[in-house]
Amino acid sequence: MGATTPLWLFGDQLGRHFHATPQNRDREVLLIESAAALGRRPYHRQKLHLVLSAMRHLAEELGDRATVIRARTYREGLARFGRPVVVHEPGSHAAAHLVAELVREGVAETELPTPGFILPRPDFADWAEGRKRLLMEDFYRDQRRRFGVLLEADGTPVGGTWNLDRANRERPPRQATLGVPGAYHPREDEIDHGVRRDLDRLHDEGGIDTVGDDGPRLFPVTHAEAHRALRRFVTARLPAFGTHQDAMLAGDWAMAHALLSVPLNLGLLAPLDVVRQVERCQGDAPLNSVEGLIRQILGWREWIWHLYWHLGPDYLDRNALDATTALPSWWRRLDTTDVAARCLHVALEGVRERGYAHHIQRLMVLGNHALQRGYAPRALTDWFATAFVDGFPWVMPANVIGMSQYADGGITATKPYAAGGAYINAMSDYCGDCRYDPATRVGPDACPFTAGYWAWLDRNDSRLKGNRRMARPLSGLRRLRDRAAVVEQERHRERY
Repeated sequence: MGATTPLWLFGDQLGRHFHATPQNRDREVLLIESAAALGRRPYHRQKLHLVLSAMRHLAEELGDRATVIRARTYREGLARFGRPVVVHEPGSHAAAHLVAELVREGVAETELPTPGFILPRPDFADWAEGRKRLLMEDFYRDQRRRFGVLLEADGTPVGGTWNLDRANRERPPRQATLGVPGAYHPREDEIDHGVRRDLDRLHDEGGIDTVGDDGPRLFPVTHAEAHRALRRFVTARLPAFGTHQDAMLAGDWAMAHALLSVPLNLGLLAPLDVVRQVERCQGDAPLNSVEGLIRQILGWREWIWHLYWHLGPDYLDRNALDATTALPSWWRRLDTTDVAARCLHVALEGVRERGYAHHIQRLMVLGNHALQRGYAPRALTDWFATAFVDGFPWVMPANVIGMSQYADGGITATKPYAAGGAYINAMSDYCGDCRYDPATRVGPDACPFTAGYWAWLDRNDSRLKGNRRMARPLSGLRRLRDRAAVVEQERHRERY
């Protein structure tokens, strides 16, 4: 296959760093809309919209260079195309397995590393070799050194410290919103209208089963839109990003968050370009904001991607806490009708309305609830990957199995991220208008997070007693005078 062999792009490989490089700019581009892929799981309606809209906008941008095939499966689309293709490293184990089969059959070759991530996979394998713990902080510092990001001339970190996370944990202000300039908001066009009609038809025909609301498109789907969103963030929102990064306000779903995960995960933004643009904002934005965003992309995002491949598909079966509760139907269908806990109601409502909740809502509300209630980690991972507009197969395993649910037994986190209502009360404005009391653990006003935390500790006492960071909470559990009452109450709780 030569330099002009057509390039097949998946729906998360749509940026110019995939198709406009010297290696690829002369290639015809093949895009396949697979009905089987769209209908494989109950994806959020707005997620399917974003992927299809992005693919169709790219086809319009490329003009005669692009061939779009709508087929039942990728294999069927490739057969109809009728010519061999080259392909970048795909973004899931299932896609990698398919590509490997296609390579063996002579239909494709996978010789192009993905430009959607900064560090090549062989380099991560070298970094990970021989390490007992694959801690993100160690990886992040290595990334900073390797790519020369936020470093002084002598190689020390700008500001004298590598991680300014402690400066990013301020409680929310006493106001309804954070009061920062709004994020970039794209305008829908005729392509979006066509996508909506096609999704309606597929739903009516039984080809797809979606969750969540339809709604106006909130995130970029083109190169131009993605760069407008990035520019809007770095010029208007980055200064406020850091300080309240872990705070939650019921009336402000976006806060000062970058909202760039969708264009990044669709492959519309080159991650190192984003890092460099944010790095240049030193002086115009506080260092804790600059470093915090860089850590999310150069550290966290890269780390999660590489762990997906390093830990392999069997990682999804990890279940160190033996959590086996099936996801309830109201959770799977994003039905908040009977959810009275305001924090949980607001977070799930945001997922239903937008397919989005910011990271602290994901970890300390949704993930915390799932951890306390013992939801099966693999099913929960699938839910996060399908119900969120920025969820893709590689994104969620280490985030959910490891960080959120501690189901890997400590490979990615040094302790479980479990907390009671006191944490949520401190970091949000949810609890003031909630029918539950975060300081109460027994009775009709008992907060399901406060009571749930102690019941979860009771259930996992023997599993966690070897973790030094859990010694203090477990000691508190043993001093809890109403322990038995809390455990019995939460065993029978049906309403949250």
